[in-house]
Amino acid sequence: MIVVSHRGPISFREQADGSFEQRRGSGGVVSALAPLLARREDAHWIAAAISEDDRTAVAAGESHADEFNLRLLSLDPDAHRAHYDTISNSTFWFLFHGLFDLSRFPRFDRHWRDAWQSYVEVNKAFADAVAETAAGGDVVLIQDLHLMLVAGMLKKARPDLHVSHFTHTPFCGPNSIRVLPDYAAHAVCSSLATCPSGFHAQRWADAFRASSQTVLGAHAAVGNNYAASFGPDPKMLESELAMPEVQAAIHSLEERVGDRALVVRSDRVEPSKNIVRGFYAYDLLLEEHPELRERVVFAALLNPSRDSIPAYQAYRDEVEQAAARVNDRWARDDWQPVLLDTRDDYARSIAGLARSDVLLVNPVRDGLNLVAMEGPLVNDRDGVVCLSRDAGAFDILEQGCLAVNPYDIVQTAAVLHEALEMEPAERASRAAILRDRAASSPPSLWLETQIRHARN
Repeated sequence: MIVVSHRGPISFREQADGSFEQRRGSGGVVSALAPLLARREDAHWIAAAISEDDRTAVAAGESHADEFNLRLLSLDPDAHRAHYDTISNSTFWFLFHGLFDLSRFPRFDRHWRDAWQSYVEVNKAFADAVAETAAGGDVVLIQDLHLMLVAGMLKKARPDLHVSHFTHTPFCGPNSIRVLPDYAAHAVCSSLATCPSGFHAQRWADAFRASSQTVLGAHAAVGNNYAASFGPDPKMLESELAMPEVQAAIHSLEERVGDRALVVRSDRVEPSKNIVRGFYAYDLLLEEHPELRERVVFAALLNPSRDSIPAYQAYRDEVEQAAARVNDRWARDDWQPVLLDTRDDYARSIAGLARSDVLLVNPVRDGLNLVAMEGPLVNDRDGVVCLSRDAGAFDILEQGCLAVNPYDIVQTAAVLHEALEMEPAERASRAAILRDRAASSPPSLWLETQIRHARN
């Protein structure tokens, strides 16, 4: 079996003596797959050498990993940057999450066409690496939007392989797919149509099928599209919750919040997470319910994301301004209504989920959203989850959460009020459902589902 992903399970950092320190890679895909593939001799993992230290390790022949059969691809830095920043994150991410301001963006100019060629080149480098590595009849599991052309390339180069592609984001509908240049839309849809294509929710699988039939023709064969998902590993979360740094972070948060109710959000700082509207809704909550002033704190525990992309830099500025506006309007000497923390601090994030009375997860659109599922598993306060109906996790947690329309600030404020005022018996009942549903899809089952579909 070969797993193919942009980000691998290990990153490297060069030391002063010329050796390389290994660090566990970040991201939901790595978190789900790494424990399952560690020390498996029959599993290979192909990924990109992302940092300069990664590329140096490859050049020195030191990119082997202790626990994995890992192959890192040292790509041309300029091509890799165009593939990642311009196409994967500034085009496909925005397209699939419905983020484009179509009166202004995107602009498919010569620069974009050059970047598209880099996307093709990077995908071909991955396809070539798989073709070189794979034995006859191997299962190949390709992950996410960075590598959407690999399946089609392998279909031509190695038709003996059992290939599946899994997309961890949403997929856009048939009207939105028309935004792409015809050649790009055709390349993506025709490639993913050659193999079983998986998504976290059935609605994303249906959107892909509808888009592909729009691009390729109403009667085009679009492969076997399926929905499968994974949740957090409860045992791993339990061990992380017990770590001294997490317990210290919980204690620190308790000292700041005191006996006030705590609303928490934990997100990367990027536009699809809808952070600014969350602050607007909280501001409206405090305006409409003066009895809640000084009785509630909103902790926004945010991680930097893709700071090299101007749109993300601009959104971070908007987030900081929106938080400051709430504090300027409502703060008192002994009460700061918003605690904004933009450090990359995993222990702090787990602490926030554990201490929260209300967890707000209101993305514009999300393929899954693991935070919504991690929260109930580490929280022992019967915390209420207010969840966007446009997150893939909503399909899993719907019976236990409160539904949020991510665009409706008035409705979101009302949902936050409902959550804060909910009776203990209902909180306990909903929390039990959330815990059960969040633990219902272990990563091992998700991996087995991909393998089964690839072989069928």
